[in-house]
Amino acid sequence: MSLTSFFSATVVRAGRAIAGTALGLALTAAVALPLLTPAPAHAQDAAPALWVVRDADSTIYLFGTVHVLKPGTDWTSARVDQAFDSAQDVWFEIDNPDDTAAIMPLIQQHGLSMDRPLSSLLTADEIAHLDVAARAIGASAAQMDPLRPWFAGLTLSMAPLTKAGYDPASGVELTLLARAKTAGKSIHSFESLEQQVRMLAEMPEDMQLGFLRSTLHDYDRAAEMLDGMVAAWRAGDTEALDAVMVEEMARDYPALYRIMLTDRNADWANQIEERLKGSGVTFVAVGAGHLVGDTSVQTFLARKGITANRVE
Repeated sequence: MSLTSFFSATVVRAGRAIAGTALGLALTAAVALPLLTPAPAHAQDAAPALWVVRDADSTIYLFGTVHVLKPGTDWTSARVDQAFDSAQDVWFEIDNPDDTAAIMPLIQQHGLSMDRPLSSLLTADEIAHLDVAARAIGASAAQMDPLRPWFAGLTLSMAPLTKAGYDPASGVELTLLARAKTAGKSIHSFESLEQQVRMLAEMPEDMQLGFLRSTLHDYDRAAEMLDGMVAAWRAGDTEALDAVMVEEMARDYPALYRIMLTDRNADWANQIEERLKGSGVTFVAVGAGHLVGDTSVQTFLARKGITANRVE
């Protein structure tokens, strides 16, 4: 998510949704960013939300994640560990979020635009602001000029987070992916890196520019706002997450809401329904924003007569 103001600047919801894809994790790993700083200790026990779907011979756990965290962030709980350890299959948004070799050709194909550089799309003031933000990651507006707006916005939205100590290697997906590989679990994905890149690259240009402008506007507050979101996630406060990640975007950016959340959640519910036709225990780990709100994965499952119960 474009990790900016929680309750103001409606364009921010566009940014949150775009960076909320697991692709944001992959791109962070692919772009050179500043050195990390240590994270403070957390006194409160973690209790992120977990749901379960069952039929006669299948159990599917649904766990909402945060794609980047500060090293040392305590987010595991006994119920999450037990659910994960019991699973034979683990599903992610994408199964190779740390594969920089796979992401770079896609960026070259979909993230660059020599005929419509940023300098032809932004005002002089916006270019100056872009230059300030770019210099924080060792670049400049001139160097970012060939980037398409979605890629420039995503790169800059992740930069202050990494500067503040947020590390993709400490994110939930990479942690669980490593655990799944060590345990010999079967690993699957709902989408591919190419699907996620194309989803962003094929957005209308004005939508991409809205994301870039919101990122520039709230660049200095991004890490502070993500701190608050992580706190709500660790506490299992799904109402706060819904307000932060879903509600205002649904109201003010319905087209983007459909692209980033509604359509994908419906597709993932179809895949989960198909998985229920098999047997065994499955653990699903996707961005927390997909498991809250009126068009969550659980909502689409309910429309199929499939009930997801929260694990307490």
